[in-house]
Formats: sequence, structure tokens, C-alpha cells
Amino acid sequence: MEKNNKGALNFLYNTALGRLLLKPLCSRALSKMCGAFLSCRLSKPLIKGFVKSNGIKLSDYESDNYKCFNDCFCRKIKPELRPIDTEKTHFISPCDGLLSVYNVTDETVLPIKQSSYTVRELLGGDPVCEKYRDGVCLVFRLCVDHYHRYCYLDNLKKGENIFIKGRLHTVRPIALQRYPVFVQNCREYTVMETENFGTVTQIEVGAMLVGKIKNNHGSGEFARGEEKGMFLYGGSTIVVLVEKGRLNINKTFFEETQKGNETPVKMGECLFTAI
Repeated sequence: MEKNNKGALNFLYNTALGRLLLKPLCSRALSKMCGAFLSCRLSKPLIKGFVKSNGIKLSDYESDNYKCFNDCFCRKIKPELRPIDTEKTHFISPCDGLLSVYNVTDETVLPIKQSSYTVRELLGGDPVCEKYRDGVCLVFRLCVDHYHRYCYLDNLKKGENIFIKGRLHTVRPIALQRYPVFVQNCREYTVMETENFGTVTQIEVGAMLVGKIKNNHGSGEFARGEEKGMFLYGGSTIVVLVEKGRLNINKTFFEETQKGNETPVKMGECLFTAI
């Protein structure tokens, strides 16, 4: 299945005919239609094949009584399998995924091939972007076989969720090489005043055929490890912006990112320590 997916994406992004088909495939209208189908009972027969092809162990999750495909995709893992590091100086991963780490230089982040994104563009011009000059950008890419719920990374007070309309490209590297995906795709962000790491902004980025980014709360105070939200079907990305001088980050993370390698991480585990 993975091989077939790569072949299809190569056709869509690297051929003239494929790029003609991208516009409707990346539309929010098609995503909503797919999301509606995957949330209805007619999608239930898809579960068996999805679980088998992705090697998902259903006994790791709280329930296996799924009424539709999205019930299975958003399945909730048993808490003991995702313990939350509670040491206050430890910066934890908000989700399962593949991590890349970038320095923010003159507001520029994610210098991938022909594309470069700025914090200002990622946040739709929000003045909070100034806080992240010379800071750090953490990119967590979630594949379809990852756990698709995410948590708060510290005790914190957050603002409202702010939604930015856009398209829905895949978040795989093949698309990142050709389009400024993270500033074109639909995304939702919130500014969080954390207890131990200063002002952190988290951005959930939608992707091709993602039915919905579902955050659980508006503004308020929340605890480290409490569930923040979930993605419905599709590969997705979480981008986290941290101010300068807040984190001790092992240089290996930067070196691996420069090589094009992503580091597998799990929700709740310690990634870095506070300065």
C-alpha cells in the first residue's frame, strides 16, 4: 500500500497531468465529503483492511467497538501506553510522529528546497510572530498509522483557537519540495502561556483528505498531558514555535533534520530540557 501511495503522489506532484488533478483533490469541499463518508456507518467495512495494512494492535486501545472508520482512526490509546513525563523542566512531545527541528533565522523557518516559510506567514500575520525571532520551530509529521490524538505539552493558559482557511496538500516530503504547504494548507493555531517554557504557539495543519482538525477547548487553563484535540482521517502535522533561549536541544536533532531524516517520537515523552 505504501508503495502504491508513493507512486500515486509522484504522479500527482511530478507530472503535468497530475498537477491538473491536484486542485480538486486539495479542495476543502472534497475533504469535507470524504470526512462525512468516513464518519458514517457505511465506512465501517474499511476498518478491517486499514487495521491489517498498518499493523495496528487494537488491544492497545480503550475500545474496539467502532461504528465508522473515523471512530477507529481516532481510537483512544490506553493511558499506560502513553505515560506523560511530569518533570516540570522536561519539554514533552505533544503527539506521536516524526520530528524535524529548525532554528528560526530572521523569521524564516523550514527552508525546504525552493520554498521557505516565515513565522508571520504560518500565523497569518499575527503580531505574536515577533516572539519567535531566533527561536525554534518543531515539526511533528503524523502518518496515517500514527496515533492521531495530541496533548498539552505543559501546564498552561491558552487563547482561542484561530482557524486559517486554505487548501489541503499532502504533508509528505514530495509535496513540501514543490509547494509552500504549511502556509497554503488549512491550519488552526493557539498561543499558549506555559508554566515552564514561555509563550509557545502550536499550529495544527490539515492535509489531503483530512476531514477535520478537532480541538477540544477554547481559551482557558489546562494541565500537561491533558488531551488537546485530534485529527480525523489523513496524514497531518503539528508545528510548535518556542522562543529563543528556552530549550536545551541536542545538536543531533538539527543534524538529522539537515540530512533529511525525521526522528520518531511518542506523545508524552521528554524531548528537551528547559534552560
